[in-house]
Amino acid sequence: MFFKKRSQGPAAPVLHAYDDDFEQLVGPDSGLVVVDFWAVWCGPCRMMEPILDEVATEYADRSVRVVKVDTDQAPKTAEMYGIRSIPTIIFFKDGEPLFEMVGAIPKPVLQREIEEALAVAN
Repeated sequence: MFFKKRSQGPAAPVLHAYDDDFEQLVGPDSGLVVVDFWAVWCGPCRMMEPILDEVATEYADRSVRVVKVDTDQAPKTAEMYGIRSIPTIIFFKDGEPLFEMVGAIPKPVLQREIEEALAVAN
């Protein structure tokens, strides 16, 4: 029996930041940005990838950005924000960090936090 592979749909609008462009993606006037500090070798980080892809797609029309920062490729940015454990997700509003969450986060919890951050922002 053969199974038909499900179509993945359009690519999620997840952005990738490095040390040289982090400020442009997350800086002033960037609105609400959910930044995921991760690494390729991190199992829980890879578990978060489809969740972040879905959230990026679902909230794109509400001006929420999802930005991923590979801590191995952007060590200065990770150090600047004191990243000691991954995955770490930091919520930014117009370039200012609001709060952070450490560890793999279930999608409903991430959605709740985004909704609360949006409510505060408005």
